[in-house]
Amino acid sequence: MDNMITCRQAAAAWGISERRVAILCKEGRIPGAKKDGRCWFLPANAERPKDNRIKKAYPQQTKLPLPIGISDFRKASSEYYYVDKTLMIRDLLDERPLVSLFTRPRRFGKTLNMDMLRVFFEKTEDDTSVYFQDKNIWRCGAFYQQEQGKYPVIFLTFKDVKFETWEQAFEKICSVFQDEFARHKELLNSPNCEEHEKIYFKKILSGTVSEVELTNALSRLTKMLAVHHGIAPILIIDEYDTPIQQGHTQGYYDEVVLFMRNLFSGGLKDNPYLSYGFMTGILRVAKESIFSGLNNLRINSILDNRYSEYFGFTPEEIQQMTAYYDVPEKYDEISNWYNGYLFGNSNIFNPWSVISYFCNDCQPQAFWQSTGSNEIIGEILSVADNDILTNLETLLQGESFLTHIDTSVIYPQIRSNPSSVYSFLLVAGYLKIIKKDTQFSGDYLCEVAIPNKEIAYVYRKEILTKVTQIVPPSSAIAMQEALYLQDTAKLKKALQSFLLKTISYNDASSEVFYHGLILGLCAAMDNQYYVTSNRESGLGRFDIQLMPRNTNLPGVLIELKYDKNLNQQQLQQLANNALSQIEQQHYEQELLGHGVTTILKYGVAFCGKEVAIAQNTAK
Repeated sequence: MDNMITCRQAAAAWGISERRVAILCKEGRIPGAKKDGRCWFLPANAERPKDNRIKKAYPQQTKLPLPIGISDFRKASSEYYYVDKTLMIRDLLDERPLVSLFTRPRRFGKTLNMDMLRVFFEKTEDDTSVYFQDKNIWRCGAFYQQEQGKYPVIFLTFKDVKFETWEQAFEKICSVFQDEFARHKELLNSPNCEEHEKIYFKKILSGTVSEVELTNALSRLTKMLAVHHGIAPILIIDEYDTPIQQGHTQGYYDEVVLFMRNLFSGGLKDNPYLSYGFMTGILRVAKESIFSGLNNLRINSILDNRYSEYFGFTPEEIQQMTAYYDVPEKYDEISNWYNGYLFGNSNIFNPWSVISYFCNDCQPQAFWQSTGSNEIIGEILSVADNDILTNLETLLQGESFLTHIDTSVIYPQIRSNPSSVYSFLLVAGYLKIIKKDTQFSGDYLCEVAIPNKEIAYVYRKEILTKVTQIVPPSSAIAMQEALYLQDTAKLKKALQSFLLKTISYNDASSEVFYHGLILGLCAAMDNQYYVTSNRESGLGRFDIQLMPRNTNLPGVLIELKYDKNLNQQQLQQLANNALSQIEQQHYEQELLGHGVTTILKYGVAFCGKEVAIAQNTAK
């Protein structure tokens, strides 16, 4: 094309990525840009569009703060640095799914996106278009602009429904509905609403509604809003599965599932008074379990391409962020720590951790681990077999493995099918997909690995420590004390006692099993040591290394051996061989390179429930 240039040429001239130029063309922000086949071409004299996220209300030298913990779209998009995800609205309006479920890990922007949908669609007295006029969705044209502020909206969040009994949980759910009904008090004076509906409305407000009556709340409220406003409302439910997970862990799973199934059936199934329904959660919780008979549900999991770039940050968005805050050199560090997720075909960074990183003066930490926990993972690991422990060890070595992923797994399957751990770990954000193959059943065969440095740390803190929940605290403490005191006899006694109390001969069948066991015990010292496994140092790869966080502490190297049918003398010789391997391979080189002056070296040999230890100290 005459007088036209490619995205690559424009990217080189403007100092941005080629993909970013293509996105700007797609968004209609470059006048005269044309698509020929799969490639965009733009006028040779085209100028780079301005970054509209820099608000004119602020002085140029003032950088907008990042919205850590802000799920209010109005505030986040007008007072903070906002990563524009409004094209999600365009995609939803183009596809027009009646009911959509978005499953993503915690803290990946689900609630903020749902509030974005609420603010965009909700019919209010205020002109909320001001929050979108400088956003990507507004540039998409009049069709999309006309949808703004058009609908009544029901917005519910179940994120705080975390109680020990069903009675307490139900009381909280009633309170959630009370608050939402109160937002629509205008219905009590509506001439279009029938009297018996107003009586039901008042009963909800009073908090005296029964469990059966409350299951009709969505169908009743959608109808009243539709007849009052003359247009069917939009229903948004955030973190729908929180009460379900809590019900499983606390023993009222059947009660909460029955309630939710009836609630969603009334509000979502064949409801003529519903324009759209949007839901979020971590788990799908099997269609047949919760969404029985709901044939209008469109599920968007982390394995699907649809909407994949709208939850979390893309590499281009991170590059723009580092440029805005004048730290482009930090991109690689951010990538190593917080990148690595693959949602559909989109490469995704953890948004919570990235924002926390900037707010922490660009000092990397494992920020995500403090945002919550997944008790289900702990339950799975408490019944994990040797194969699962072996695979977890493989992950910690930086390797991957192939596994079956069931996106419709339900909570009762946890104990009956412990291999479901990988499905839970994936959807909860503890694994990344390297590649996937769709099976005829609709499930997936995926190659999985640990996403990044942050999650590797989280594994040691959250996953491995959960493995050791079967370990009496006294065992971990005794081992820790023995290592500190360099007391070989005490260490042998602690390990021997632990083996006798916790394992069976069927479990104790490989070196890998003992490796995972000792690694789990070492996790108890994570506050004082960096626990690493199977890393290169010297002339080979050590089994376990404890790198002290304070160089005044001793470093520790542990080499493990296993064999069958050994007597005590043979077992001790095997431990001696393990210690000799540490010496001969010079595994201490990494510790020495970090200024560690005292290094404890242990050769540990196992045979069934028997253990032998050889120890040496090098200075």
